[in-house]
Amino acid sequence: MTFVLTAGQRHEAPQAPTLLEQGAVGRPSRGRPRTRPDQVVGDTGYTGRPVRSYLRRRGIRAVIPRRTTESRRGVRFDRAAYRDRNRIERTINRLKQHRAIATRYEKLEITFHALLTIACILFWL
Repeated sequence: MTFVLTAGQRHEAPQAPTLLEQGAVGRPSRGRPRTRPDQVVGDTGYTGRPVRSYLRRRGIRAVIPRRTTESRRGVRFDRAAYRDRNRIERTINRLKQHRAIATRYEKLEITFHALLTIACILFWL
């Protein structure tokens, strides 16, 4: 699991390349961890051209629904894979059970990042 902190008024979509470059998934057998996932699932906030073009350049399949105002050219959308996004939402809700994370008591980024790391460790244990 990886995370990037941004200002509260900033949108998270511009941080998608940073998140994808930081994360690595261990292989079930021996070998170097994978740094490129097969697919990325996101909500309609990630449907913009910069995110989709980044995913296309890296050869990652995008499972992101289009907005109703966008054109439908060449859209293949996997509903079954999109339903797995619920796991991420539940994980975020579990992390927000920690009061300091849900309300962001800490003003410094480094302190909040440390609290978020501790909450992830507790969630993992």
